[in-house]
Amino acid sequence: MTPIDWTKYDAVLFDLDGVITPTAIVHERAWAKMFNAYLATRTEVAAPYVDADYFAYIDGKPRYDGVRDFLASRDIELPLGTPQDAPSELTICGLGNRKNEVFNEVLSDEGVDAYPGSIQLLDHLAGLHVPLAIVSSSKNAPAVLRAAGLTQRFRTIVDGQVAVQFQIPGKPAPDMFQHAARALGVSDRRSVVVEDAVSGVQAGAAGDFARVVGVDRGAGHDVLMRAGADLVVTDLRELVP
Repeated sequence: MTPIDWTKYDAVLFDLDGVITPTAIVHERAWAKMFNAYLATRTEVAAPYVDADYFAYIDGKPRYDGVRDFLASRDIELPLGTPQDAPSELTICGLGNRKNEVFNEVLSDEGVDAYPGSIQLLDHLAGLHVPLAIVSSSKNAPAVLRAAGLTQRFRTIVDGQVAVQFQIPGKPAPDMFQHAARALGVSDRRSVVVEDAVSGVQAGAAGDFARVVGVDRGAGHDVLMRAGADLVVTDLRELVP
């Protein structure tokens, strides 16, 4: 692979989960803690939540869909409720909101460490004074960055909360990345997108960005290339000259 000459670009726009931090681990622990606490309160016996349930019913889905599909696997029916439901309410949305609370508890108690190779690339770009942004669909992105001690590394954060506030279409639309480039005061054509998810790579490819780098954390090299990546690496240290 030909090394990237980062001096040719004005900004780098990173996804967070799976690119900078292995946040999926925190999500998995939070789901397990929330569901098993809920199941313990039921009079009917149901099989406990196990690690395989995350991949079978939850991974890659919107939060409330994951709650619904896991409960269905245990023959449990709850009303949908609304996104405004309190975490104590026994609705699908209530449990989903409870999971978000537990996520923040686990994150606070256990923290999260960035991938070492990602830190190497961030260090290299800092030495070149290249502006950096986080572009994440998650509303937890600021909390994750604080827990990892990385907040000051990025000049702007465009996350799920910003997307709602400014009514920005989510990935695979390119709008969140475009918003980040504008916030940094740079053009899309001079910005590099770094993503691990198919929808994120598609978002980068849908815009007029200089390069789209795929990070293969399990999606597959060929899948990310077909989604529109210009090159695919397995670790960001490969992008350090």
